Amino acid sequence: MTQPLSEPILVFDDVYKTFDGVNYPLRGVHLTVRPGVVHALIGSNGAGKSVLLKLINGTHTRSKGTVKWLGKEVHWTSPGEAIAAGISTVPQHAQVAPTMSVLDNVFLGRPGKLFNASRLRAELDALMARIGYELNPDATVDELSVGECQMVSLMQALARGGKLLLLDEPTASLTAHEREVVFEAVRTLAAPGIAFVYVSHFLDEILDLADEVTVLRDGQVTLEASREDVTKSSLVSAMLGKELCQSENLVPELSPDGPAVLSVSELAPLGNLGPFSFDVKAGEIVGIAGLLGSGRTELLSAIYGEDPKATGTASIGGVETARAGAANAVRAGMALVPEDRNRSGLIGEWSIADNASLAYLPQLSKRGLFPIPLAQRERAEEAKAYLDIRCSSIDQPVNELSGGNAQKVVFAKWVPGTAKLLMLDDPTVGIDVGAKAELLQLVKDFAKQGKAVLMVSSEFEELLSTCHRIIVVAKGRIVAQMQAWETDLHEVTELASGSAGQPQARRELTCI
Repeated sequence: MTQPLSEPILVFDDVYKTFDGVNYPLRGVHLTVRPGVVHALIGSNGAGKSVLLKLINGTHTRSKGTVKWLGKEVHWTSPGEAIAAGISTVPQHAQVAPTMSVLDNVFLGRPGKLFNASRLRAELDALMARIGYELNPDATVDELSVGECQMVSLMQALARGGKLLLLDEPTASLTAHEREVVFEAVRTLAAPGIAFVYVSHFLDEILDLADEVTVLRDGQVTLEASREDVTKSSLVSAMLGKELCQSENLVPELSPDGPAVLSVSELAPLGNLGPFSFDVKAGEIVGIAGLLGSGRTELLSAIYGEDPKATGTASIGGVETARAGAANAVRAGMALVPEDRNRSGLIGEWSIADNASLAYLPQLSKRGLFPIPLAQRERAEEAKAYLDIRCSSIDQPVNELSGGNAQKVVFAKWVPGTAKLLMLDDPTVGIDVGAKAELLQLVKDFAKQGKAVLMVSSEFEELLSTCHRIIVVAKGRIVAQMQAWETDLHEVTELASGSAGQPQARRELTCI
């Protein structure tokens, strides 16, 4: 795939970016991207990856330094100029029109092309053959899976004549099969000379897919290397300035006599999943291991009272929550960090202060009706310090934050606070290893206070290193429950996939 002798398609030389003359999210960045190369860009949240991508695609203009495209210095001032030059972006969340067809979405917004249905259909057929992936051109996008939507977004970028594709966390919300489809498409497209800048927090992806790697930390490049010259440990060290130790099956201590905080009995989400029955004790972290479509998100929603079709019961401290609505669940002491923070967890245009005070707004308001700004700000400042939210101030809009810091704001709605049960739906998707470690430690600290945690994660390693007990769900049913120390990744994965496996030997503490 790699063509090391080819001339660079894109070169950043000593590039700086500042927004206020003081704060420099990028400082002296050097980047060289070659045709036919998958160039990985990694770094902790806030390292400058998003700013760098926006400099490449024309959303931002540089403050200092030189940018060359196809050997000539360029000064793009808008994304349209970059697109016209041959640079397209495939965002983490596919930006598609859900009520339009696949065909219309792929060619949506392509400049300089008159609409000719038969010609575009032939062009789409050729494009799908090129990447080895087929979709029904007439299907509306809202009929597609998340992975299929991402492929539509990729084809849209290619239809614009992209010579360089910027892939920003393209697999963060995909299943393992869908990820491999994207990988294969990238490999196929890179072979004839298309270049990729590939951003991902999955280091295994980087080692499997990338040809070259650039690591950013605090706005500066800390490592430039070919894939053959890096390891997971060296990447983490470059990202964080230190090694990060990750434990598999290093389960926190738990008193066996803790009372039940959450009790679930014969709960059937949507009336046809389950039934689910289990308790979560005070001080306990219970993990839900299941693949996408297993019913795991529906289970949390039903416990939280958001599924009017659910049957059975769920209660916290004796207060019934099933079918009673989210407001009742919050009053009873439940807190939910949803799967999609942008859609369900945050109001992006609002400030950190406004978002962090949402869940406790009645307590921060006069007579429960009129918000007290000073109380809101005190609450936000406390959460900012507690969670180490990195921002210019609590007045900064959440949509300006990095992924990890935005996720911390979702947590800030609940902690510190009075919640007795924290329910987490894939809480570390799309955040870097440093922010991930911080949030998982926060979860453990929450449980140590005698509170309870129910946690869904697509990364079963997280559950094994964080939880006391694992509940495995497959096809809408509980197929196994076990103490985390009694199982391993191999067994959990096989059970979640619908087949039982033999437990393998426990692994020791390792550094990645």
